[in-house]
Amino acid sequence: MATAQHPAAPKLRAGVQPLRAGEGNSFIWRKLHSLLGIIPIGAFLIEHLLSNFEALKGPVAYAAQVRFLNSLPLVRVLEWTFIFLPLAYHGFYGVYIWLRGKSNVVYYPWAGNWMYVAQRWTGLISLLYIGQHVWRQRFSGVDLPEHPGAAFWKVQQELSHPIMLAIYAIAMIAVCWHFAYGVWLFAAKWGITPGETARRRFGWICLAGGVLLCIMGLASMWAFISPKYQNAPQEVPVNQSVVQLQSVSVS
Repeated sequence: MATAQHPAAPKLRAGVQPLRAGEGNSFIWRKLHSLLGIIPIGAFLIEHLLSNFEALKGPVAYAAQVRFLNSLPLVRVLEWTFIFLPLAYHGFYGVYIWLRGKSNVVYYPWAGNWMYVAQRWTGLISLLYIGQHVWRQRFSGVDLPEHPGAAFWKVQQELSHPIMLAIYAIAMIAVCWHFAYGVWLFAAKWGITPGETARRRFGWICLAGGVLLCIMGLASMWAFISPKYQNAPQEVPVNQSVVQLQSVSVS
């Protein structure tokens, strides 16, 4: 007597399992990944954009800001503890999550899926950009902690190349998008915005904040290539008065 055979269960591709409270270490690692994206990385991003905004006032004002940041107590400990190490973990663990996941925008082209894909790609662009930016501006060439007066010139030299300028502009948009949508995801996943109405309203706030940060970042880039400050000296004094800071003109 023939017996019906059940077809073999399809082999599922390995991926990220749904996270539930108390299930394994992945829940903790992903919560930490989400939290670090806001504190301290998000806070540092805002501070960094505000500091770069000083470039609109000219080389001396920008140098003074760089000197102030590098004069903070235990600045190297703070730098590694709250910037470099959190950035490395958030970036590389984000890539790990991406590689373990699976996008389905081809079969399910919904807004949420496109957002997921955009968040992954902007994260990768941000990671690559930040890596090269930190290396170029912090660990190669002129040592800015020792020579803050060279800060404006160093950035200006890098942005003088059209390709690098385009890379910086694209990366700025990617970083601001990634952060703004990351804040929205953080609020949703941590239960800060329960319900569709709260999430929709908070989404508009995140969008406005992301656009504002992006405008600030692009405006700062313009300061370095503006005709007003062309051919900035390789190093400027940083102990001048406020009046001098505002009246310096670089020819």
